Amino acid sequence: MHYKLPVSKYTSIKQLLYSYLIKSLSIDTYSIENRCIKGEKIPLYKDRDHKRVLYTSNVSLRLSKSQNRKAMELASAIASDLSGICEDVFNIQIVPPGWINFELTHSTLATWLQSLVVGSLGEEGEMGGREQEAGGEINSKFKIQNSKLKNFCLLPPLSQSPMPNSLFAVEYAHARCCSLVLLAHREGLIKLREPVPNTSPAFWDVISPHPLPWLNCDGILRLNHPDERRLIGELIQVVDNIECPDVSGSVKWEKVALNLSQAFEKFWSNCRIWGEVKIMSPELAQARLGLLMATQSVLKFVLEKNLGVFAPLEL
Repeated sequence: MHYKLPVSKYTSIKQLLYSYLIKSLSIDTYSIENRCIKGEKIPLYKDRDHKRVLYTSNVSLRLSKSQNRKAMELASAIASDLSGICEDVFNIQIVPPGWINFELTHSTLATWLQSLVVGSLGEEGEMGGREQEAGGEINSKFKIQNSKLKNFCLLPPLSQSPMPNSLFAVEYAHARCCSLVLLAHREGLIKLREPVPNTSPAFWDVISPHPLPWLNCDGILRLNHPDERRLIGELIQVVDNIECPDVSGSVKWEKVALNLSQAFEKFWSNCRIWGEVKIMSPELAQARLGLLMATQSVLKFVLEKNLGVFAPLEL
C-alpha cells in the first residue's frame, strides 16, 4: 500500500499543534501580543481517551473579551483559519461554549510513529534520521530536520547514585524491545541495514518494509487494540513532556518512565507478533514491531537524558 507520509520537524504532537495555533493567531485580528498566547502559552490540553488523539483549547474563551466577540463566533473564525493549513493533520470541531477540539488524523499519527522509528529524540527537540518517502511524495511542510545521534553507550550519567529498584522495570522494557526487534530481523519479519544499531544514522535503520505498514488499505491505523492505543497515548504524552517547555520542568520522570514501561508490558502481554499473527496478518505484526521500536526510542531518551542511567540492549 502507498500513502503520503508527511513528516514533521516537530517531534511532539502538542508542539506541532502549537505551531499551527500561533500561525493562525498571528494575524492582526487576534493580536499575537495578547498576554494569554504570548510565548506559546496557548491553553491546550490533551484528552485522556486513548481511542483517539484529541487536544482541546479554550483560547477563544480567553480572547473573546479582549476581541469584543462572542466565544463561539471567535472559535469558528479561528477554526476556519486553521482548517486551511492543517486539515490533513487535525480534524477540527467547535464545542460550546467556545472550545476548539483537534483530533489527529490516522495518517499523521502514522507519520509520527514512523518518525520515532527512523530517528531519535535529539538534544534540542528535533528528530534525527532520513526524510521518509512513500508513493514518491513528501509534503514539504513536514520535513524532518537532520541531527546527529550521539554514540549509543557513551552518554555520561547525570548522577553516580545507584538506580532506584523501580527503574529496573524500565531498563528491562528497553532491553526487551531491542531483543524482540533483533529477533524479528533474524526471522525475516523485518530487515535492518545494521542489526546492531550503534553506528546507524538512526537507531533502527529499517530497510523493509519501508515505511512500516501502519495504515490499512482504507487509511486506518492498524493498531486499534486497547493496549496498543494505551501505549501510543503514553508515547505521545511522554514526548509532549520532553518537548514542551511549559511542562518539562515539573515532570516526575521516574513515574513517567515506569508508566511507559507498564504500558509496554500490557501491550506485549496482549498483542502478539509471532505465531498466527505473523502468518495470517504480517502487516499487523510489522506495525506492532514498529510500535516496539518507537517505544524503545522514547525509553532510551528518558533513561539516558532525563534519568541519567544506561539504556541496555540486553539484560
